[in-house]
Amino acid sequence: MLRSETAARPERMAKALEGLRRYQEARRDALPAPMPAITSISGATLRDYGGSGPPILFVPSLINPPSVLDLGEEKSLLRWLATQGFRPLLADWGWDVGQRRSLSVAGHVEQVILPFLDALGEPPVLVGYCLGGTMAIAAAARTEVSGVAAIASPWRFSGFPDEARAQLTRLWREADPAVQALGLLPMEVLQSAFWSLDPARTVAKFEAFADMPAGSAEARAFVRLEDWANDGPPLPEAAARELFEGFVETDAIGRGAWQVGGGRVDPGALRCPLLNIVSTTDRIVPAASAFPGGERIDLALGHVGMIVGSRAEAQLWQPLAAWLSRTAAEC
Repeated sequence: MLRSETAARPERMAKALEGLRRYQEARRDALPAPMPAITSISGATLRDYGGSGPPILFVPSLINPPSVLDLGEEKSLLRWLATQGFRPLLADWGWDVGQRRSLSVAGHVEQVILPFLDALGEPPVLVGYCLGGTMAIAAAARTEVSGVAAIASPWRFSGFPDEARAQLTRLWREADPAVQALGLLPMEVLQSAFWSLDPARTVAKFEAFADMPAGSAEARAFVRLEDWANDGPPLPEAAARELFEGFVETDAIGRGAWQVGGGRVDPGALRCPLLNIVSTTDRIVPAASAFPGGERIDLALGHVGMIVGSRAEAQLWQPLAAWLSRTAAEC
């Protein structure tokens, strides 16, 4: 990919490789300690971020760790919400995915998210990020919640560019024999899929890192975020198969054919307020793939930048908190 993107500019290859070397050798800040656990199910843990307001259960994607929602005291949507009159909780999928090898994406909703909701004893607001938002909407259609918010979440996979869907399908077919042998889809395969969606940006970000002063706040933030992007447990085989064959290839969700909890997921069955936060510049989850209903906020921020970027608090955190307050007041 690097050779392809820099074929006409060898000096760009040199700079990108310098940025990569500096990233590999950079000092790492200590990560925040895990928050207290309320309960654990099949290797996943429900964590409590404190606060004394209405419960808000965050469902992260099955891909990459949930730490993008809690990168540190100054970059933590969850910790910030705990200071704004809410009680944020996190569904931490954890690394012990062996217990969930047989769970599809729908199975994670049925056997993890719905039991977590039962453990709270009161209907929370569900907030999902990326694929977690897709799962949160499915959970909200199957049980009582006070509201549901989806952030950069795919629903209509036919809204992805045809080339991107074809690339992802080819990658899955190449990986399938190894996935069957392992019972898992390694994170490295998923990361290569993300690179393929926007190779120019992948190279450019390491070129930019090469020019950042070592140890600066900007450089430390880059390392912390890039470590998150390159980290994460493997995806259970059943979840990976449903994601690529059921969602990406055949758009089961967008066609209304997705089955969760023994029944078809019917968006019309939602009996609670829904907020849809969509990035208009997202290359990972295009705006055209978003859920078609609910109150909508469009942001000209990237898939990750909308959560942790310099404008995230003003453009996403604060509007989300305002919607959560209104939703709580209506319940």
